Amino acid sequence: MRMCAAIALLLTVLSSVSLFAHCEIPCGIYGDDARFKSLAEDLKTIEKSMVQIQALSLDPGKNMNQLVRWVNNKETHADHIRDTISQYFLAQRIKAPATGDAAAVKDYTQNLQLLHKMIVSAMKCKQTVDQKHVKELHDLLHKFQSSYQK
Repeated sequence: MRMCAAIALLLTVLSSVSLFAHCEIPCGIYGDDARFKSLAEDLKTIEKSMVQIQALSLDPGKNMNQLVRWVNNKETHADHIRDTISQYFLAQRIKAPATGDAAAVKDYTQNLQLLHKMIVSAMKCKQTVDQKHVKELHDLLHKFQSSYQK
């Protein structure tokens, strides 16, 4: 009976979906600069994936396996962007401003709007191979980084 329980536990752990979001305790190990660098790398990967998908789509019968792999790659990196925004910036870093601090409320609102737009753009990157969504997300990332780090 113990052996069955151990095997069931092992199979559950091995088959579960892995999330790479950072823990939600204030350990101070991961910094903002690393998150911004990671988001930029995700964007480059999405862009490269889109180029590959378009090229391989010219002969989908011959390139089906590679085509599927590039689509999955693009979607994985778009999901990573959304997870980082949600788990790191929204859940841990962006703090509600003090009541009555108009400047802080303005900054807070601007950051929330930028992050929301980034999540929507990442979703559009998953749905299409239109590079305008990558450019939009790239521009939003730089706007957010400037707003957040001031």
